[in-house]
Amino acid sequence: MSTKKVIIIGGGVAGMSAAHELVERGFEVEVYERQKIYVGGKARSVDVPGTNLIHADKYLPGEHGFRFFPGFYKHITDTMKRIPFTDKNGIQHKNGCFDNLVPTSRIMLAIYGKDPIVMPASFPKNKSDIKLMIHDLFDQHELGLSQEEIDFFVARIWQCMTSCAFRRDGEYERISWWEFMQAERFSDAYRHLLVEGLTRSLVAARAEVASMKTGTNVTLQLMFCMWDPSVNTDRVLNGPTNDVWLFPWLKYLTGKGIKFYHGYRGEEVIYESGIVRGIKVSDPDGKEQVVAGDLYILATPVERTIKMIPESMVQNDPSLTGLNTLAESTSWMNGIQYYLNEDVSINKGHVCYSYTEWAVTSISQIQFWKDYDLGDRFNGKIKGILSVDISDWLYTKFNGRLAENCTAEEVMKYTWEQIKMSLNVNGKVLLRDDMIDHWYLDRDIHKATAQVQAIDKEPLLINAVNTWALRPMARTRIQNFYLASDYVRTNTDLATMEGANEAARRAVNSILADSGSDASPCTIWPLHEPAIFLPLKWWDNKRYQQGLPWSDKSPGWLKMFMVVWTITYIAFTVVRSFFKRLFGSIS
Repeated sequence: MSTKKVIIIGGGVAGMSAAHELVERGFEVEVYERQKIYVGGKARSVDVPGTNLIHADKYLPGEHGFRFFPGFYKHITDTMKRIPFTDKNGIQHKNGCFDNLVPTSRIMLAIYGKDPIVMPASFPKNKSDIKLMIHDLFDQHELGLSQEEIDFFVARIWQCMTSCAFRRDGEYERISWWEFMQAERFSDAYRHLLVEGLTRSLVAARAEVASMKTGTNVTLQLMFCMWDPSVNTDRVLNGPTNDVWLFPWLKYLTGKGIKFYHGYRGEEVIYESGIVRGIKVSDPDGKEQVVAGDLYILATPVERTIKMIPESMVQNDPSLTGLNTLAESTSWMNGIQYYLNEDVSINKGHVCYSYTEWAVTSISQIQFWKDYDLGDRFNGKIKGILSVDISDWLYTKFNGRLAENCTAEEVMKYTWEQIKMSLNVNGKVLLRDDMIDHWYLDRDIHKATAQVQAIDKEPLLINAVNTWALRPMARTRIQNFYLASDYVRTNTDLATMEGANEAARRAVNSILADSGSDASPCTIWPLHEPAIFLPLKWWDNKRYQQGLPWSDKSPGWLKMFMVVWTITYIAFTVVRSFFKRLFGSIS
């Protein structure tokens, strides 16, 4: 069988993941990416313009937005293990770029006017972690939460844990996280800390519209990670993303024979007689040409995809009809970096500024960037980088202003004010204005003028209520055309690097099946949940099939069985952990 040529439009995480899997299975691959220098899409880091004052090739590192590798990620981390990496000392890492992931140890919830709450980021591993957990359990009044609110939230989480998959897909997809958690019923503290915390700060989704199904899945995955001693819940990279992941990845792919064309933007899919004949692209000079192959993968964001697919394709594949509606379900989530003349770590991990109007999250990066030298960049005075994500640009005002309507300077100023109001409390002055030597706002934010509305060139897809049915599969009904992007149906079900990588694997598996390849398919992992809840999920499934609502009441025989099941599960887990550590230490 002759080698088939695959054209991939889009060199983000999805496009690179698809190219990686295909080239390792013997396909010829060409990737067309609109960025002239960078790869990785929303995951990229950038050279901040005008900061190469000391050395022409050394810039301050900037980012598009959030960089977070939670412990439940399986797909993207598996790919990272297969990307060779040699550090500056010439040491080749056994697990490739995966070895550049380092765990954080703390999560901080910063609150206007109050001391922040600091929690272990993972299962307690030392005396200090245990002390923090006990503090969280017995000093709940510091959060401003009532016992009724805590009890209600715990009950709702328990319902999530014990609900069957069919109920989540069929019932929970149709209501919002806000409605399920009855946010309007309780206090501001309940809404800010419990209901909105994850959806606003981590996935750029408004709790009022975000699907309860997605809220359930993400919340449970993070909680299960924190309860597993073998898992690091929160991981970050030990250097700028391009340096320790994306550029080594590009080098590996091109070394395997993949042709990577920079500065090429996808314009239109050429569809004739039931198949794709080519894709029209514009080159760096704006000149259009058609690129052709045997198979085609569109790894572009949904707002770009809808501009490329002709109506004739949609008519022949009804699964594509929902893309226009999906394209409206996006939100802004972009980064701003503050380059400080003092290294203020603030916290040994992420900081969620729970009460901030613009849903701000930050991390002090240099503490995780081993041996990264800032001394020969910009003015030579930079000691620390506070990397901040702004997740609410469009809905909530600070000082009477929406972020989208502010100038770049105002975004910088007002974001800094919200951070200071959260950290400089009770007489403590952690941050000062004179610490800022430079700052950089993601260049995808294009501010409004008298003639043009403000836009974000790369918004993030959010999982709104009732959008799962709108999502297409990776394999379309067009026999040589596939989709690989974060809007594709995946187990991950979230617009993340993990979701993009899984979508790419699904597209590649479809190509393998359709082309008759005998290469092994890409591994697809389900979201993992502890087996201890299986009997309760089984019971809920019976109720769901009978049209009954979820209930915390179960028959006596099931309660007795759960006692035996729980003891057996715990014993098995302990034994498995013992042997895992034993054989791990021997090896």
